Amino acid sequence: MVKKLATHPPRIDDLRLGELARSDGDDLRPQGRYEGLRFEGIDVGGRDLDGIEFSECAFDDVQAHATGFRAATFSEVEFSRFNAPVLSAPRSRWRDVTMQGSRIGSAELYESYVNSVRFTGSKLGFVNARGAQLLDVSFDGCTIDELDLGGAHLTRVSFTDTTVRSLSLAGAKLAHVDLRGAEFAQIDGFESLRGATLSGYQVGALAASFATHLGIVVDD
Repeated sequence: MVKKLATHPPRIDDLRLGELARSDGDDLRPQGRYEGLRFEGIDVGGRDLDGIEFSECAFDDVQAHATGFRAATFSEVEFSRFNAPVLSAPRSRWRDVTMQGSRIGSAELYESYVNSVRFTGSKLGFVNARGAQLLDVSFDGCTIDELDLGGAHLTRVSFTDTTVRSLSLAGAKLAHVDLRGAEFAQIDGFESLRGATLSGYQVGALAASFATHLGIVVDD
């Protein structure tokens, strides 16, 4: 009898922010450190905020089109109705973060570190997370057009009621990645699915693609 291996879910603690001071964001500067602030209804689009650090902060209805967040740090941060048609945040760090009801168009997150992060009810366009590390991350009720995880390392990542039109896993390393709650139109990098959990229905739906990848001729 083959022992069934358990798929471990993400370990994400609830984010509890205390009383936050309101900020209009005018004093935000690259490399600056900001703690205990609430940003609501502001627009930081087009600004250079590379290397900035946020701790115990909330972003509510914030516009951030083409804002520079390269190497930025977000620790214990809550995003609600965050809107960024272009999000430039390569090599950034995200720890204990929630993002809900948000819209991100093109997200540059390559070589980033994403730990204990929950995406809920959000729409993501093209997400470039190549070479990133995702540890304890969940996607719940999201729509993702294209998710590029080439060369990334994923541990305890789950998808629930989420549509991913195109998923690229070429060269990725997976452990306890639960794909059963995701609907896919296309998956690239089948050789990197080791460490993922799929439903029987998903395996059946991908059978033709698996056969093509393995060079199997299916002829009835």
